[in-house]
Amino acid sequence: GDLNHQLCLAHVLRDLAGAAELYPGQPWPGQLGDELRELIHRANQARMRGETFLPERIKALAVRGLRAAVRIGLARTAHPGDARPGARKARLLLEAFHKREEDFLRFTTDLRIPPTSNQAERDLRPSKIQENISGRLTDLERAKDRYLIRGVLSTAAKHAVNPLTVLRDAFTGTTWLPPAARA
Repeated sequence: GDLNHQLCLAHVLRDLAGAAELYPGQPWPGQLGDELRELIHRANQARMRGETFLPERIKALAVRGLRAAVRIGLARTAHPGDARPGARKARLLLEAFHKREEDFLRFTTDLRIPPTSNQAERDLRPSKIQENISGRLTDLERAKDRYLIRGVLSTAAKHAVNPLTVLRDAFTGTTWLPPAARA
């Protein structure tokens, strides 16, 4: 994904799988991927317990492993003449992780931030399909309304609230809000 926006670790993990194929026998792509998956798992568990951040003691061990994998990867991919497809991408990923570790791991310090953008991408897909078919969204206000509705329904689903109930209540004048917004 674009590093100027929310980092999606699902994309990072796919890139690491590609790096593992490009560098067979190298430990760093697997180690980096394993540590990221462990942090995502721990963050999901903490979120389900109602916590707002991942405790430092849990995060510290994985971060040491992440940093070691990045150092090894940087040392073993520093070949500017490597023109194999994917080599530059792997190198840029390692450099980005080294320089912007905090951005990659933001989901551990604020559990409201998802580690992947998968849900957001699913929410946008129907509108993108309509845009691709018609060549445009029919009206800016209509598009904003559509995205707002999709976002509310997606958020409600994450809180185990029936989307049909949310829609029915909206039509009867009761707007559903997530627990954090009501506080």
